[in-house]
Amino acid sequence: MMAQPSSSILPISKKVMNLAHFVGQSAARHRDEIALVWGEDTWSWADLHQRVKAMAAALATQGVKKGDRILVQSKNCNQMFESMFACFYIGAIWVPANFRQTPEEVAYLSQSSGASVIICHCDFPDHVAAVRQTAPDIRLTISIGPAGFGEDYDTLVDRHLGDVPPMAAVEYDDPCWFFFTSGTTGRPKAAVLTHGQMAFVVTNHLCDLMPGTTYRDSSLVVAPLSHGAGVHQLTQVARGAKTVLLANDKFDADEAWRLVERWNVTNLFTVPTIVKLLTEHPAVDRYNHSSLRYVIYAGAPMYREDQKHALRKLGKVLVQYFGLGEVTGNITVLPPELHDPNDGLDVKVGTCGYERTGMQISIQDEQGRELGTHETGEICVCGPAVFAGYYDNPEANAKAFRDGWFRTGDLGHMDREGYLYITGRSSDMYISGGSNIYPREIEEKILTHPDVAEVAVLGVPHKTWGEVGVAVCVLRPQARVSERDVLAWVEGKVARYKMPKHVLFWDALPKSAYGKIAKKDIRSELAARGDLPLDAFAGSNH
Repeated sequence: MMAQPSSSILPISKKVMNLAHFVGQSAARHRDEIALVWGEDTWSWADLHQRVKAMAAALATQGVKKGDRILVQSKNCNQMFESMFACFYIGAIWVPANFRQTPEEVAYLSQSSGASVIICHCDFPDHVAAVRQTAPDIRLTISIGPAGFGEDYDTLVDRHLGDVPPMAAVEYDDPCWFFFTSGTTGRPKAAVLTHGQMAFVVTNHLCDLMPGTTYRDSSLVVAPLSHGAGVHQLTQVARGAKTVLLANDKFDADEAWRLVERWNVTNLFTVPTIVKLLTEHPAVDRYNHSSLRYVIYAGAPMYREDQKHALRKLGKVLVQYFGLGEVTGNITVLPPELHDPNDGLDVKVGTCGYERTGMQISIQDEQGRELGTHETGEICVCGPAVFAGYYDNPEANAKAFRDGWFRTGDLGHMDREGYLYITGRSSDMYISGGSNIYPREIEEKILTHPDVAEVAVLGVPHKTWGEVGVAVCVLRPQARVSERDVLAWVEGKVARYKMPKHVLFWDALPKSAYGKIAKKDIRSELAARGDLPLDAFAGSNH
């Protein structure tokens, strides 16, 4: 009989490293190497470390303490990058907002997070006013750049340069970051990320997404630091790799490729729509991008035709991962060697990869029963990357977890080798004539048409079939395509009952602040334009 373990060897504390220590580690090893680039300005690791400690001291002097929430409303800049680590340093919680959100939306984030401090870029005075009006608990406002509100960030840093405040001791479950969901199905929710969880996430990113990353690498930021890009850059800091920010908040493909060449960029994180813009822009052929090893995309699956084009332009450097903010991206990975521009029997077309290291996927039905190979159900996940829950939202937590599994709300299936295939969001699926229809499959087929640049397929009400599919397409410049052309192209590529009933052509599809096609906005626009309901389109495909 095996002896029971002695209580003396059981852990009595879950103390972990404060994530701000990453900056100190890199400063100790690579003191004079460049840590951060923004426009024409650069900061060494020693500079960055000193500035982080100075802002941490400034916050502590103002009475900010462990557990306080600090809302940050800013476009990408060195101060926003530093603020993450300054918050971590004193044990406060970083609460970044996507800078493209409205004043009212940011005020809601402040109120729902219980923020007591706001760090706001000088370009957003209306956001500060809205926050102050709806969140009276704000006791300290700091402006990034000259503004008519709050204390100036750089003045505070200069005042406290040389100060070495004590770094907060933290345990595994101590919150460090409120990661707000995009709110595509309602109000954004604050996913609580912790010091211990994020240490695992950093290790996992280095293991699965960009193995071999060192201080010799450079990373270009083309997305807001408030979300996935912030997680990605935290990972770069852990290995002393330099971070390069775009000079302006407006995405510029020419500038992006110029910076790739100038700084020998080896990795970047983005979303499929930006990969598409980058690889279809003429600048991709004007600048040297041979330094790139990993172009990491997430946030939505990448359509196969766009994937093939990017591979032809960049070579086998694409890395896909699937994951929500609640799991900090850590569900699957599809590494470069599994991306191929050619369709063949040995190519896993349509998969988003296999399970990330230390993570487990379960495909479940509505009752929580695990389904078999190739059976479609909800994608559920467990592992150390799963968040601690939504802040102050027990109802959302009850819906998000079942028997310890986090429910993603995405639908998919796994093959015999453990590769995951995403069918779509459970909210995207519609039922037409009693058949479940998943828009992504139809969108993939429409996008193989050479004149279609973007498409979204939605289920809309229909008096005969319950719901029918509508495809909203964006054409390439100078293209001339009719509804009949698109339907003829899709015919034979999907089952007849899956064929859209109607095809519309718009100049552009609405996108979320993170570059994803926003189907709820498309649905609203369809209604506003009088294209719903579609009872008139009652021909039979069944």
